[in-house]
Amino acid sequence: MKTKTNPRFMLLVLFLCLNLKIHFIFGAETISTNKSLSGDYTIVSAGDVFVLGFFTPGNTLNYYIGMWYKRDPSRTILWVANREKPVLDRFSSELRISNGNLVLFNESKIPIWSTNVNSTSFSNSVRAVLQDDGNLLLLDDGFDRSVLLWQSFDNPTDTWLPGSKLGFNKITKRKQVLTSWKNSEDPAPGLFTFELDPSDVSLITLWNRSRNYWTTGPWTGDIFSLVPEMRHNMICYFKYVSNSSEISFTMYTYNSSAISQLVMDVSGQMKQLLWLPTNGWNLLWSFPRQQCQVYAFCGAYGSCSENSLPFCRCLMGFEPNSQRDWDLKDYSGGCVRKTKLHCGNNSLASGGKDGFFDIPSMSLPENKQSEQARSIKECESTCLNKCSCMAYAYDNNGCSIWTGDLVNLKQLAAGDSNGRTLYIRLAASEFHSPKKNKAKIVGAAVGSAAGLIAFLCLTLFLTLRQRKKTIGTGTSVGGSLVAFGYRDLQNATKNFSEKLGGGGFGSVFKGVLPDSTEIAVKKLESVHQGEKQFRTEVSTIGTIQHVNLVRLRGFCSQGTKRLLVYDYMSNGSLDSHLFYENDSNLLDWKTRYQIALGTARGLVYLHESCRECIIHCDIKPENILLDAAFGPKVADFGLAKLVGREFSRVLTTMRGTRGYLAPEWITGVAITSKADVYSYGMMLFELISGRRNSEISEDGQVKFFAAQAASLIVEGGDVLSLLDTRLNGNSDIEELKRLCLVSCWCIQDNETQRPSMARVVQMLEGVIEINLPPVPRSLQLIVENQENLVFYTESCSSQSSQLPSDTSSASSQAKSHTSAMLKY
Repeated sequence: MKTKTNPRFMLLVLFLCLNLKIHFIFGAETISTNKSLSGDYTIVSAGDVFVLGFFTPGNTLNYYIGMWYKRDPSRTILWVANREKPVLDRFSSELRISNGNLVLFNESKIPIWSTNVNSTSFSNSVRAVLQDDGNLLLLDDGFDRSVLLWQSFDNPTDTWLPGSKLGFNKITKRKQVLTSWKNSEDPAPGLFTFELDPSDVSLITLWNRSRNYWTTGPWTGDIFSLVPEMRHNMICYFKYVSNSSEISFTMYTYNSSAISQLVMDVSGQMKQLLWLPTNGWNLLWSFPRQQCQVYAFCGAYGSCSENSLPFCRCLMGFEPNSQRDWDLKDYSGGCVRKTKLHCGNNSLASGGKDGFFDIPSMSLPENKQSEQARSIKECESTCLNKCSCMAYAYDNNGCSIWTGDLVNLKQLAAGDSNGRTLYIRLAASEFHSPKKNKAKIVGAAVGSAAGLIAFLCLTLFLTLRQRKKTIGTGTSVGGSLVAFGYRDLQNATKNFSEKLGGGGFGSVFKGVLPDSTEIAVKKLESVHQGEKQFRTEVSTIGTIQHVNLVRLRGFCSQGTKRLLVYDYMSNGSLDSHLFYENDSNLLDWKTRYQIALGTARGLVYLHESCRECIIHCDIKPENILLDAAFGPKVADFGLAKLVGREFSRVLTTMRGTRGYLAPEWITGVAITSKADVYSYGMMLFELISGRRNSEISEDGQVKFFAAQAASLIVEGGDVLSLLDTRLNGNSDIEELKRLCLVSCWCIQDNETQRPSMARVVQMLEGVIEINLPPVPRSLQLIVENQENLVFYTESCSSQSSQLPSDTSSASSQAKSHTSAMLKY
């Protein structure tokens, strides 16, 4: 008897089978004795956070087993198993359990990577599990409980994930070390490592496992001493453990849902990255801050310059040892000579003597040898007579020579006091001889005439192609600034189509460089300086670098056009988060307090750490920008001279914003850094309340929140009533009180009563106790005469100086103060 087949039933069975198969491919988190990984199959952690599978980096044909975040469409690799031994065919290769280990077999069924667990007995219940923290575990379930045999957290590659640690095992003498990739297409171990230094409990970056070129400084119990950015790091924190078996640091995130990583980059810099769904990976910071601080970054005979892109260039007479490696931004192979030297080379039967090519403004290489020489000629002769001598320098310190390869060369900005002239030894043929045979000149001219047009066309083609690859590597003017061409910035900003904002100095536009770096371009207005003077002032601004100041990347000075190029801040300005009804932009209390502290630190740097005190003169929420982690960056500092404004006395053309100007601006006395302190204090009221200091209500009344708040604070009122209502009272009450008291001290009428910004930082950090301040007289008068403010507002808007004759003395004084405050 035939059995009828139900099509719907068969379809259901087929669907279930496919579903089970798909679940293994995209959802299962385990590799066991009967489940392996091959081809395009992947395993995914239980919470759909991490994925493990085969990947191929860049344009190579090599495949590796790697791990990435599931939500990351770019599949940025966080861990690699077989980083030194790739496979060519992922479909015939297999990652499976074998003899109690997790083993990768290549296409020839040869094991090329293993967890290498030593065990005398192998259980059939060994399995590998990918966890939601990115830790790949090898477990043995053959006993009463699972036994941990191996974990990827103990074997990191280049990335430090939250929950994992870097440390030193005192028993096995083994370290967890981050090691950079060789280049962007090769995950093999590179030259740069990041590891714990047990001697002083610091984390250090090494070149070639031998040369320490950057350190975090010792652990203080709270932060690393040389990384002040940790004080306002709202993404992650570190836990330090020291006992009889280990010394270690474990990284954690404040928010478990935050996706962050610390990477030992191929550039030799340690970088912290934060994942944002709209922007992908965002760079929060990198150490060392300057690329050229990375030891031997450009290899032998390669010169590193912060003033150009790419950073590395070969010295005169040299070329990249491997052009392909340089194209992949792996400069470690350095440069080689184009022409062999004459000295010590017996194969050269003829040819002139070697010569020296001078390179000014260089940071001299290390391992110099001092020689006796009374003049630069004697120094040159000394080097020339030694075939091993590759370079020399002569200055007030005498004669120095270098033998062997030259590494860690840095090209400094013109005029840098640390720069020296270095004389590089080259073959005679590298220099052009002034003596030419006339017949040869004529022949060369005739012979080259036909190819001149072709040469010019080729040059034009290469120039245009290069312009597509990189924006103006231009003239160095100091620090790490880059001179951009105007057309390059037009292209980067799509002809200045996306405006981010504007102010007294000009408009700001968003742009994207060819390497996908986002920038902010400010078009300056009313700049009447010549190009030389403009470059000088810009170079000064370019040397000002602090974690709480917006970094100037470069500039453009072309004809009458003057533009500045800054790092782009993805979270915009502070005002966009304070004064607009948008819950998605609402800042919690912890973030607000860190913004207040970070802004204060930035101002301390401007006031006290620069060569000359820089007074910002326009501190307000619009000039406080927020990076991807909501870290504050003070913008628009140091631009006074660029627009030719005199800051010694108050003029009607002065910059500054009504509601933030200190009383001394009105009286015409010299402006000091205490003017910034006043503006900062006024801004704190807005940071606390989420509202403007002066507002016009529906009935036309002007409400000065700062005046009311100051009175309430000094009289001991409920400071929680000042808090932004959108926070629903969620704040640290002690921090709130501290911020309120600091704001009142900052806005004192007498500038001598205001604290310095350095003292403000100490107050906010809780280092010093804060006494109760008096109510500033100007604000007290505003409170007492609130009913007259409508008239004063109208008076000021019409710029009238006439006041009613029947007002009282106190009222007149209040009007005078209010009129001046509103006018400016």
